[in-house]
Amino acid sequence: MTIKEIVKKESQKLKYITHIPAKEVEILICHLLDKNNIWLHINYNIEFTKEKELEKLVNKRATDYPLEYIINKASFYGETFIVEEGVLIPRPETELLVEKAVDILQNRDTTTKVVEIGVGSGIISVMLALLIKDIKIIAVDINEKAIELAKKNAKKFNVEDKIEFRLSNLYEEVLETDIFMTISNPPYIANNYRLPKNVKYEPSNALFGGEIGDELLKKIIENSYNKEITYLLCEMGYDQKEPLEKVLNTLNIKEYEFYKDYENFDRGFVAKLK
Repeated sequence: MTIKEIVKKESQKLKYITHIPAKEVEILICHLLDKNNIWLHINYNIEFTKEKELEKLVNKRATDYPLEYIINKASFYGETFIVEEGVLIPRPETELLVEKAVDILQNRDTTTKVVEIGVGSGIISVMLALLIKDIKIIAVDINEKAIELAKKNAKKFNVEDKIEFRLSNLYEEVLETDIFMTISNPPYIANNYRLPKNVKYEPSNALFGGEIGDELLKKIIENSYNKEITYLLCEMGYDQKEPLEKVLNTLNIKEYEFYKDYENFDRGFVAKLK
């Protein structure tokens, strides 16, 4: 059976799982053969010799198991990051958070110290390290597996010298007093929210933020304010603008803005805390 024929056959299993079933089968073939998409289409009519291996992967994907965990890769900000089960899969909207940080950091003429709370796979810290020349990042997480994965991504992009990883709950292991910016994409989903089936494969401690969902975000705002950090940038849930704005106003923070995602939902904020 040729690659073209096997794509047609196996994609039938994914037609209710994804809107691009044939494309996903092609991605799985490239993963198995360690080839790129250009090679695949040039060789679309050659004999495919790994039918059983592909069938196993397609069957796994047909259970709604995330494609990124199968191929151990995810795209973010035009780069390909290592992804592993047990750590949150990168989302496109988080690119907006990185862009907001870059807008502030690129105008600095001294080495800037940044904290990332909840480093996950390391996408935010690694991209900031790549995009900002003079930066030192303290990247923290409560998930040891996330720390190890983030270290792999930092090594892949040769930015280990710019990022220090710490196992920490929020600021517990961050004693520095000269932090210019904190950035975070924390868990912000309410505990009782029914997740789509595919998201259930991702770690709950990276998704759920409390009974309401915004508890951790509120704690990050208050802790960052008490540590006299200049800027705080966070991603948030689409329905959390009002309660978070109330916290910012209670702390008498005047300079802040909320931003929207690609679907025009409220998705994050930038606050100047001092």
